[in-house]
Amino acid sequence: MSEMVKISLPDGSVREMPAGTTAAEVAAAIGPGLAKAAMLASIDGELRDLSRPITADSQLALITARDEAAALEVTRHDYAHVLAEAVQALWPDTQITFGPATDDGFYYDFAPGARGPFTEEDLPAIEEKMRDIIRADKPLIREEWSRESLVAWFRDKGESFKAEWAAELPEGEQLTIYRSGPADAPDGWLDLCRGPHLPSTGRLDPAAFKLTRVSGAYWRGDQNNAMLSRIYGTGWLNKKQLAEHLTRLEEAAKRDHRKLGREMDLFHLQEEAHGSVFWHPHGFVIWRALEAYMRRKIDASGYQEIKTPQVMDARQWEKSGHWGKYRENMFVVPDEVPNIEDEGPVVSGDAQWMALKPMNCPAHVLVFKQGITSYRELPIRLYENGCCHRNEPHGALHGLMRVRQFTQDDAHIFCTEEQIVAEVRAFCELADSIYRDFGFTYAIKLALRPDQRFGSEADWDKAEGELRQAVHDAGLADPAKGWEELPGEGAFYAPKLEWHLTDAIGRTWQVGTIQSDRVLPDRLDATYIGEDGDRHRPVMLHRAIFGSYERFIGILIEHYAGRLPLWLAPVQAVVATIVSDADGYAAEVTEALRAAGIRVESDLRNEKINYKVREHSVKKVPHLLVVGKREAEERTVAIRTLGEQQQRFMPLDEAIAMLRTAALAPDLQEQN
Repeated sequence: MSEMVKISLPDGSVREMPAGTTAAEVAAAIGPGLAKAAMLASIDGELRDLSRPITADSQLALITARDEAAALEVTRHDYAHVLAEAVQALWPDTQITFGPATDDGFYYDFAPGARGPFTEEDLPAIEEKMRDIIRADKPLIREEWSRESLVAWFRDKGESFKAEWAAELPEGEQLTIYRSGPADAPDGWLDLCRGPHLPSTGRLDPAAFKLTRVSGAYWRGDQNNAMLSRIYGTGWLNKKQLAEHLTRLEEAAKRDHRKLGREMDLFHLQEEAHGSVFWHPHGFVIWRALEAYMRRKIDASGYQEIKTPQVMDARQWEKSGHWGKYRENMFVVPDEVPNIEDEGPVVSGDAQWMALKPMNCPAHVLVFKQGITSYRELPIRLYENGCCHRNEPHGALHGLMRVRQFTQDDAHIFCTEEQIVAEVRAFCELADSIYRDFGFTYAIKLALRPDQRFGSEADWDKAEGELRQAVHDAGLADPAKGWEELPGEGAFYAPKLEWHLTDAIGRTWQVGTIQSDRVLPDRLDATYIGEDGDRHRPVMLHRAIFGSYERFIGILIEHYAGRLPLWLAPVQAVVATIVSDADGYAAEVTEALRAAGIRVESDLRNEKINYKVREHSVKKVPHLLVVGKREAEERTVAIRTLGEQQQRFMPLDEAIAMLRTAALAPDLQEQN
């Protein structure tokens, strides 16, 4: 009699089945509907193929399309494999490298053969070949190979990239490949992969994916290595999901902050300063309005604003731990005068190193350490609009969303152990008020200790518990609103709370954070004098709400599709004439609005009013005040508001009062 195993199911029932039973067989035993719907198995919390045997007592959950996150990830992973198989079927001398799932799809990197780099003109043929593979319903079979066999196989097939990677895998590690098609099929295709995968290619919907673009990518992300062709796609569980996603992409393209930034004349970027923003006058108006708003909020919350140096000695970064953990992302400079002669090197190579700061926290500790601090002074909340630099790869830069130079709305709260929960709760409430002012909904997530970290387990237990408690005390730990805990995603020195905003078209952006840190004060020897007269370590809370001004402005532009709230609009009103006879009155209206604090321009050009309306609508001007001969005689204006069909006729004084009130920032409107 064969050995039996107990398989516990999510409903609490237990089934006894022969050892070696697969999850697919369990699903079939439960019912044909589940057997057809099951995509994966979760065995003791680990996702596995349905065909993997169950050899011991286990907790089993069968994953279907209702478990959308897991189902989408494996589906996209399968689409990536089908993409690679299709490309090699069409161009057999192409080498494969890697192809993961992404947040909304998948990609695969290829080393093209004689045909040269792929282009977007190749995508329709690749898509059709992918559909052929899906319709063929090829089984996806997991096999275990030795490292030597795998390396030899890839080398024999001319797959030098895969062979290189396989050769570096640890000895004794279980290596798996997935074969597309029966093991004895002469045209079977295989790839090195951990899995899991769906039972067969036919479980994919041939109408639920689309290849989207082609780009270059370096092998292993190193610009000194070979250039590959990366083919991107988006993949979903069904055709409806794909259609909805493509509609979102169309809307996102209309809202692209780079496109709107050009149309509204807000900023530009260029090669002379990779990853650094050239702000134009209209764009910097938005920045200044946000900066003034944030200053009012932090002033009212008991913060003290400071300014710290851009360049600091590398030894300070060594003490903080950033030099060892973060050096590859830092811009370093020698502490010497460069050689001014034409001959010889610019720098000697013998100087001490300094670095542009990638974050503000070590400098804030140095400010805190000036003088002797008593427990009576705590908490101390130090705030800085701190300009930072991070050495991001050129290929990773993306408009305002990912830059090399950025300014953080950064603050550090130095407090006692007993003050942590209250301070974090106060921050949660401050962040809530700010995000609501901008019309965002959000979810809070707790990022827990990573594998590589500083500090004791006891300190991490305490820090995570304090953040968790503060969110509960603020009434914001609601799973229905997105509260969750993220194992392994904390910083190397502290756990953190993250604020994930949802914009007008349903995209999420991770923006604000607060981190509870006991490591940095210890490494940099920060102390205060306690009530007992002894020196004690403060706890350091790292926090930001915008994250960075650059990225937050980019998010706002896309969230509002350029139609910024009146208080943020670079130009809040334009006075436009219908006829030249009204030029004098238009100038008077413009000056009256400017005197009332409205950012206003006038348009006296000899153009038809409909032309002027279209032009200022493209630039997203909120209000157009149209004046002609009659308006001049009656001292009125015709107001055209962006997005509204009808214009309103108002006396000038009434229009000015209305705009002056509407142009106040949300916090000032509350006070008004």
